[in-house]
Amino acid sequence: MAGRESEPSPVALFDASYGNFETEVQGAVRRGAFGEDIGQNSWLTADEWRRYLGRLELSASTALLDVASGGGGPAICAAVETGSRVVGVDAHAAGIATAGKLAARNRVEERTKFIECDASQRLPFEAASFDAITCIDSIHHFADRRAVLAEWRRILKPGGRILYTDPILVTGSLSNKEIFIRSSLGFFMFTPPGINEQWLAEAGFDLVGQEDATENMAQVARRWRETRAENREKLLELEGAETFEGQQRFFETTSALAAERRLSRFAFHATLRA
Repeated sequence: MAGRESEPSPVALFDASYGNFETEVQGAVRRGAFGEDIGQNSWLTADEWRRYLGRLELSASTALLDVASGGGGPAICAAVETGSRVVGVDAHAAGIATAGKLAARNRVEERTKFIECDASQRLPFEAASFDAITCIDSIHHFADRRAVLAEWRRILKPGGRILYTDPILVTGSLSNKEIFIRSSLGFFMFTPPGINEQWLAEAGFDLVGQEDATENMAQVARRWRETRAENREKLLELEGAETFEGQQRFFETTSALAAERRLSRFAFHATLRA
């Protein structure tokens, strides 16, 4: 009887990234992974983000909520490039601290605010507070997506818009080892094709469009791993061997699964139903 594969130890990707965000080596890794560094920590490229922002019709008179805002880079980019007021929420204290520093550096403190909170729970905002909500490559960390979408509906203004990416759509066969490696960053909700459309409709949203962004994930994951390998010694000093190797396995697995279309990433754009 074959021995059972053990689950990998949790990988401290977010704490390692946010805690060392301003180091030279992390900046080099972001540039290598994404090309243009806007302070992102997902599969998001700057071109992709600008395209998404364009769909949300943001301006100086609008308010955007960025859910799971991480180190705040994309949220600050949105404030700078659209003039919109932007609030970011994230569960990681180091990410919120980093976002505050970036906002000051970009001189958008008056139009941005970052709050540490668990976005899977009721959010600390009044009803109809926002014109738009984004959540990039993080919605799979929430166990009850129906409840999250219902909360977004509560805090959106009439006709409000949402755009989120789901990078954990199962579109092929996955082994238990591959699933373990992909979920080594914490809780992951793997979903089948069609479920996002169903849950959006049930929550009172009309789907405007969706985009297959799997290739972006495959390429970013590959470049991320390669750039980290080039900077191995410096990263080992910052992260330690266990975290470094765990992240390398994560990026290698993600790149392979996305390239083979066994795990897909899609962006969903929807509006609050009248």
